[in-house]
Amino acid sequence: MRWSFVAVILTVAAVVCPRASSIGANWGTQASHPLPPDIVVGMLRDNGIQKVKLFDAEYDTLRALGKYKFEVMVGIPNEMLATLASSLKAAEKWVAKNVSTHIKTDNVNIRYVAVGNEPFLSTYNGSYLSTTFPALRNIQIALMKAGLQNQVKVTCPLNADVYESSNTFPSGGDFRANIRDLMITIVKFLSDNGGPFTVNIYPFISLYNDANFPVDYAFFDGNSQPVSDGGTFYYNMFDANYDTLVHALEKNGFGNMPIIVGEIGWPTDGDKNANVEFARKFNQGFMAHISGGKGTPRRPGPIDAYLFSLIDEDAKSVQPGYFERHWGIFTFDGLPKYALNLGTTNTGALIQAKGVRYLQRKWCVMKPNVRLDDPQVAPSVSYACSLGDCTSLGVGTSCGSLDGKENISYAFNSYYQINDQLDTACKFPNISEVTKTDPSTGTCRFPIMIEPYYGGTALGQVFFFPLLLALAITMLSIF
Repeated sequence: MRWSFVAVILTVAAVVCPRASSIGANWGTQASHPLPPDIVVGMLRDNGIQKVKLFDAEYDTLRALGKYKFEVMVGIPNEMLATLASSLKAAEKWVAKNVSTHIKTDNVNIRYVAVGNEPFLSTYNGSYLSTTFPALRNIQIALMKAGLQNQVKVTCPLNADVYESSNTFPSGGDFRANIRDLMITIVKFLSDNGGPFTVNIYPFISLYNDANFPVDYAFFDGNSQPVSDGGTFYYNMFDANYDTLVHALEKNGFGNMPIIVGEIGWPTDGDKNANVEFARKFNQGFMAHISGGKGTPRRPGPIDAYLFSLIDEDAKSVQPGYFERHWGIFTFDGLPKYALNLGTTNTGALIQAKGVRYLQRKWCVMKPNVRLDDPQVAPSVSYACSLGDCTSLGVGTSCGSLDGKENISYAFNSYYQINDQLDTACKFPNISEVTKTDPSTGTCRFPIMIEPYYGGTALGQVFFFPLLLALAITMLSIF
């Protein structure tokens, strides 16, 4: 996707092939209350996770990872590409601070630098076309000057929209016409320097964007009508999409280039097709699909892929859709959402995070005697949802069966919890109150927030915002 986050690879034991494929899970950090790095690292270890991929280079996260010799990919956000593209000195400083120091001082096993994340998305309207390759080149030069070019490789995670098909089949695959020359330049550079082609593939997005997309084709159970490409049959979208890239690489002279699937997964909320049942079906199906090392029709062999994602993130942009905050196989507080066997634990089940500390067991809800047409209700709900997280509300969501008052209570509680249960955060004018009775019902969980983590980027997210909230309320009372 398009945000700063951490991704993790899990090594999956092969069933029929002595060499295993690798599955990844993106661990996002865009949360109002991210779990402390040490707790997440413990959860990764408990779940047999061996490799970690970051899309930033947050100091505390890297130090925590260095304690246990995870294989790490650090990342550079798109917003930094212009600076790194225009200044080799800036690239050298970035490598020194975020790669060299952590390798030498914190014993972090950094293996890759991801330069940007999906910088050529069509929705970016060409914002990063002129800066991505120069930034990639400067980071490579900086790694060489630091003597790290053999240990650390560069890559550039790209969305699957960088390639297309001239005949709607994989065999027609080639790079998107308006960026084809640039893509060939980048691919050649990666190939020359031993870097992989990293691509993000999302069958869910295809279903979300196209009401006529055949649902069964998104999954791996073989129930879909196969697509014949000159006698080669495709039974799921992933294989067809992946092989479209393979054909594109082959046509341009890079048929043997290694491919990493940077992101693949299914969300559990925020849309009628984003639910626990589909997410389990897709992710478990994908695990079974790659576990034997069979590969795809055009590229047999193990597939390296990063499952998106590890943990839900309640501060992500919802511009693409409400589902964006619900990709995790774990909830924001490290609880497994559904049964999923990654092949990395003795029990065959996900293991929850340990040592998570919660705020008090109390919730902010709508007063029972308040009418739905009270003039304070609508603006209060709008305010709460704009600064909280109401993406679990709506038709087809986990909280879609709530009545009017329950919907309002959910909005109030989200705002209340995100603001650390401050008394002032449950002071919607004469219509809200704090209760110690859990209002959760059915599939709808009214969460209790975890204690804020004051290290790294979380400091600004969960410490200063409540202070600003209190200040704003004080100012309102003055006027």
